[in-house]
Amino acid sequence: MINFDEEIKKFHPSLEVDDVEKVAKTENAANDLTDLMLEVMNGKKKK
Repeated sequence: MINFDEEIKKFHPSLEVDDVEKVAKTENAANDLTDLMLEVMNGKKKK
């Protein structure tokens, strides 16, 4: 049977997720993402 408490102790989040979380929390990153999404949406409208 799986001991969930032991498995949770072994868990380590991937570094990529941690890095993304740090970037996502910054205001500039949010603005950059918004700008990127607007650019993608405007590009689709022009076609």
